[in-house]
Amino acid sequence: MAGKNIWTTYNESQLAELDAINEKYKECLDAGKTERECVELCVRMAEESGYRSLEEVMTSGKKLKAGDKIYTVNMKKMLALFRLGEEPISSGMNILGAHIDSPRIDVKQNPLYENEGLAYLDTHYYGGIKKYQWVAQPLALHGVIVKKNGRVKKVSIGEEENDPVFVITDLLVHLAQEQMEKKASKVIEGEKLDLLIGNCPVDEVLEGESRKEQKEAVKANALRLLKEKYSMEEADFASAELEIVPAGKARDCGLDRSMILSYGQDDRVCAFTSLFAMLDVTDAKRTGCCLLVDKEEIGSVGATGMHSRFFENTVAELIALTEGESDLKVRRALANSRMLSSDVSAAYDPMYAEAFEKRSSAFFANGLTFNKFTGSRGKSGSNDANAEYIASLRKALDDEEVAYQFAELGRVDLGGGGTIAYIMANYGMEVIDSGVAVLNMHAPYEVSSKADVYEAVRGYRAFLKMQK
Repeated sequence: MAGKNIWTTYNESQLAELDAINEKYKECLDAGKTERECVELCVRMAEESGYRSLEEVMTSGKKLKAGDKIYTVNMKKMLALFRLGEEPISSGMNILGAHIDSPRIDVKQNPLYENEGLAYLDTHYYGGIKKYQWVAQPLALHGVIVKKNGRVKKVSIGEEENDPVFVITDLLVHLAQEQMEKKASKVIEGEKLDLLIGNCPVDEVLEGESRKEQKEAVKANALRLLKEKYSMEEADFASAELEIVPAGKARDCGLDRSMILSYGQDDRVCAFTSLFAMLDVTDAKRTGCCLLVDKEEIGSVGATGMHSRFFENTVAELIALTEGESDLKVRRALANSRMLSSDVSAAYDPMYAEAFEKRSSAFFANGLTFNKFTGSRGKSGSNDANAEYIASLRKALDDEEVAYQFAELGRVDLGGGGTIAYIMANYGMEVIDSGVAVLNMHAPYEVSSKADVYEAVRGYRAFLKMQK
């Protein structure tokens, strides 16, 4: 059941801090719409706060000491930050983990084609989406094009006021009688999620083109524009990573401006609040860590997902630079650590009350949300946090007067979800799922409460200062 609405508990100073944090958060959402953009932004903020790259330290041959601030990046899509505490790393760390990938639509590797005077990019959706939500709205194109010589061209089209935008078309209602009778999962087929990018044919025949290519004059014009702006040939799509996301900025939501409407809050609301807390906490006995990962939405797989050995290898390097090389100390460091696996929770939506179990739901403006267990139905695939660990968290948060709540994801038999918690729990560390309640989760535009964003930062600060 909903607890006390925490908006009524704040004084003027707290409201001012709340507003400042949320304005900063919106700026981060606008600047980080892809994993690469998030990592680039977070590195820049970390360096401004005195963090140095691990690779720089290793090259220098110097040892690390308490108070040192280190970061390392994996393939430009995964980031780990460490602030070394007074205690050795092998005694354990306090780890804030979140993911920076979000559901979206990706461009395929051979995508560009023309059909009846319209140019399209062929696509493949990423993560769990309701496909029908992505049609008939302005979309932007973000990513990178990597040439064979290694040169990287960054792409961002659709965000500036004078930029063009793109769209995935839908069938007009007058002709949609058959479409409207389909199941929601079939209303829009995956193969119909192609991005409309052009209609104007090239105004002259390019030298050396075949007659067939000349007939695809709209496609030819699109290629001409891409070449002018990005020095891109059609073959370069093969080594490009282009993501289709909603165009536009994060906005205040509601007459009272109490909420934020934006793309990508799953899970960047937890990623950025974790980063804010990490940069705020400058002194703590235990080593603090902020781990921002990729690929959670598709199972945490691959070289940049949590299943990779990146984090473990990084801890091994830190142990070598502080306590001396020791596989045993690496294992001890991981087993002795505590973690908040931070991901969004489904906020109770009274419009769809039938999908929730009200007594175990997360509510807006009730603070940081904890999920003792996740999984599906019979807790399948769940990390089930220890009661002792939860008790220590409660004390730490209560001591700092942080608002928090406990919840589950929907009705027991309706399904479920999880985070990276179960993966980190394999090391034997104490882990619990936590995060911010969100409405419209996995939709192009998600909603969060500014009060919960604020409490997340406060809660993560308190966690980083916790003792074993």
